[in-house]
Amino acid sequence: MIRVRFAPSPTGDLHVGGGRTALFNWLFARKFGGTFILRIEDTDGARNTEEAAQGILKGLRWMGLDWDEGPDAGGSYGPYFQSQRKSIYDAYLARLEADGRTYVEDNGAVRFKFSRTAITVNDLVCGDVTFAPTEEPDMTLRRPDGSYIFHFVNVVDDIEMKMTHVFRGEDHLSNTWKHIDLFNAFGATPPTYAHIPLILNSDGSKMSKRDEGSAIEKSYMNGGFLPDAVFNYLCMLGWTPRADVEKLSREALVALFEPSEIHSSNARFDMAKCSWFNAQYLRELSPEALFAVARPFLEKEGLVITDEAVAAAAVYSVKEKVSLLTEIPSWVHYFFREDYVFEADVVTKLKAKPENVALLQAAASALATQTEWTEASVQTAVEEAAKTLSVKPGALMPLLRFALSGQSRGPGVTTIAHLIGQASTLKRIERATAL
Repeated sequence: MIRVRFAPSPTGDLHVGGGRTALFNWLFARKFGGTFILRIEDTDGARNTEEAAQGILKGLRWMGLDWDEGPDAGGSYGPYFQSQRKSIYDAYLARLEADGRTYVEDNGAVRFKFSRTAITVNDLVCGDVTFAPTEEPDMTLRRPDGSYIFHFVNVVDDIEMKMTHVFRGEDHLSNTWKHIDLFNAFGATPPTYAHIPLILNSDGSKMSKRDEGSAIEKSYMNGGFLPDAVFNYLCMLGWTPRADVEKLSREALVALFEPSEIHSSNARFDMAKCSWFNAQYLRELSPEALFAVARPFLEKEGLVITDEAVAAAAVYSVKEKVSLLTEIPSWVHYFFREDYVFEADVVTKLKAKPENVALLQAAASALATQTEWTEASVQTAVEEAAKTLSVKPGALMPLLRFALSGQSRGPGVTTIAHLIGQASTLKRIERATAL
């Protein structure tokens, strides 16, 4: 039975690299009917926080990565917080002490005697990597203050939780021989490792916590992305599915996942590409679904929603024009308020020709006579006004857009007028002619 785990340290927000590591473990478990475990490695009391731990859980849930064992899920191999497993570590240390594989330094630190033999890591991604007998000093297992180091507790937990495979960042590969040395000392079979490529910035530099796109909550949850889009894009960072298209459902990605196809070279993060994926997913949503995910971003900008049907239609009218949910408020804010600001270039264009006021007033007169208020009736009124003035309807449309929205971009003029209603349309034209 395949058992894999994601084991983050709660020292800060869930990083995109961690999210991708969790994702590959999750894909492997779901593809082969295995168990995905979440283990929180919180033995560093000085740096770990409860807030960070909850942030990691929140980020994973947002991405749609559910775990079969771990915090909030339970399981037969808990506790799933390392800070609650000290008695287990003490027992394993006692085993090494009994076998003569440890010694205590004058300061109280307990060290592990390396075997000083060549150790080969059989890696699903990197192939067989052999480490020559080490000349490094023996490894500390327990610090003078009684706390255990990462390498020791990591191995103990992988043994106790019966891990069969470990997908983790390539930066861990250089230390894996130490882990295998410990597995061998305990007479345990190491899991099969798969060290996945690191995620770099677009310029090839190592991605830090301060870089664009690094934090799941800040960059994606708060940045206007859909979970499915981020999930899809992260799959492409270090793995190229055997498919004719890039946009793939979770089900398809699970079915296609093959560890042997993970790249050995580092992946470069591209925010523009991630945004492209998001745009594709946004455009597939129904009006109701798009409004549901856009609503928090509208409300964050202070837009008051009084008619949900109109609001949904307004948001849906710009779905082809945006890539992120955060962009929607600036495209549709005038649907929700009468005190919208006229953009500077719009004011300039409205005042550019003396006849623009007359054109708008003629349009208002024609619109005021409509007994029905539909997109078709708005179009008819504009055509009538244009005919009266001996101009093409196209001469009126930009002016009406300026008047009704204060902007030079957006959905069709007939759509705007229909959604805001006849009274508001006439009032807005009057306001524009008074500029």
